[in-house]
Amino acid sequence: MKLGSSHATEEPELNLTSLIDVVFCLIIFFVVTTTFDDRSALNIVLPKAAPSETIPVGEPLQIQINAEGRYFIAGNEVLQRDIESLKTAITQVAGEDRERSVILRADGRTPHQAVVTAMDALGSLGFSKLSIATVSEESAPATGVPSD
Repeated sequence: MKLGSSHATEEPELNLTSLIDVVFCLIIFFVVTTTFDDRSALNIVLPKAAPSETIPVGEPLQIQINAEGRYFIAGNEVLQRDIESLKTAITQVAGEDRERSVILRADGRTPHQAVVTAMDALGSLGFSKLSIATVSEESAPATGVPSD
């Protein structure tokens, strides 16, 4: 007595093509929509100056000012442009360390008042080691603006 069918049993087949397509589409979606955190994404054109010898120091406090006069302290934007907000932001980042050196990186097209405001805030807080970042004439990128 034979129980069962006379047909050969077929192995079930698992088709992965559609699964691979879905995973591939998800990977492309995440790669395209991901934003990468790039701290140096500010497009700042530094003013030009004659090259000089640099002195290595500890970790300086960096204050960046873009061409519109917006302030960035340690990579974070200061939302208001008044001197009190700037002093508060500097104090939050620097703490009570007034001997820390400060590098002021202002775009060459920044309004002069924005630079003076930053220097005034630093001076009133007691910072005395201030450096203004520049680039040498040879390494400066061409801006397309004719010089006098």
